[in-house]
Amino acid sequence: MDTTDTTRGSAENSSDQRLKVYIWDMDETLILLKSLLNRTYAEAFNGLKDVQKGVEIGNVWENHILQVCDNYFFYEQIENCNAPFLDALSQHDDGRDLSNYDFHQDGFSGLQDDSSKRKLAYRHRVIAQKYKKGLHRIFDQEMRKFWDDLFDVTDSYTDRWLSSARSCLEQCSGGNEDLTPGTTSADGIHDSIKKFRHINVLVTSGSLIPSLVKCLLFRLDDLITYENVYSSWDVGKLQCFSMIKERFSGPNVQFCVIGDGWEECEAAQAMRWPFVKINVEPGGSHRFPGLSLRTLNHYFSIVYGNAVAKEDDD
Repeated sequence: MDTTDTTRGSAENSSDQRLKVYIWDMDETLILLKSLLNRTYAEAFNGLKDVQKGVEIGNVWENHILQVCDNYFFYEQIENCNAPFLDALSQHDDGRDLSNYDFHQDGFSGLQDDSSKRKLAYRHRVIAQKYKKGLHRIFDQEMRKFWDDLFDVTDSYTDRWLSSARSCLEQCSGGNEDLTPGTTSADGIHDSIKKFRHINVLVTSGSLIPSLVKCLLFRLDDLITYENVYSSWDVGKLQCFSMIKERFSGPNVQFCVIGDGWEECEAAQAMRWPFVKINVEPGGSHRFPGLSLRTLNHYFSIVYGNAVAKEDDD
């Protein structure tokens, strides 16, 4: 099985090219969901937001995420088999052709032995392929319209939090020019190779499959590849950060963590990486809209030196 990752590892970068790895939290950072459901987002506006509308939007998202997980990403079958990242069991995948494989009749019921690990690895391979295709290749027209409308309503209600977060990710990546024309492989995956100067990584405390689905539904999948989505559900954020540091090891690699929680803050401090705390309350710069590449570069410069910020601002 080809597990080549064009965004993996900094060892392939030239010695004079600096690589920045932006490590993002998911909920209440790149997206808003929990704060819609528990009313804290709307209540922070002191009556200027319709609190109940926020709760209703959050409930629709919650139901939609679970529906997509179950219907397209095997979540009912593998909910209790969380992995820290999608390739964690790739060594158990024997590369079998899965085009006629019956995932409902293969006897998978959890991780008891090597056979179970292989069956889970098969599912992870299919999930990776679907992630690379994107939901527009999976949903029918009615579902695509429902999804587009829900995204637009949420983005409007949150004063463009979602689209602003996506724009910030684009700026952090440093460009996404196609290196080669897009091609479509036999499995229907659009293989347009992108050039990114820097890397966006997601480390979320949620379980892996719903987190991948959130990336797809909130339109982040072209900026965060499936290889760069980590779940700290079982291992904790510090362990995830250590895996990321090892994966992107190199003398010119620099890391920055962006999130709203204490766990990523403490883990960033343990790694001696800059940490940017997101605050959903209105009026601050550490939120969306508001957070900018210039602000993030300021945090880089504090830890790595002023030359970092100047180089990327030029």
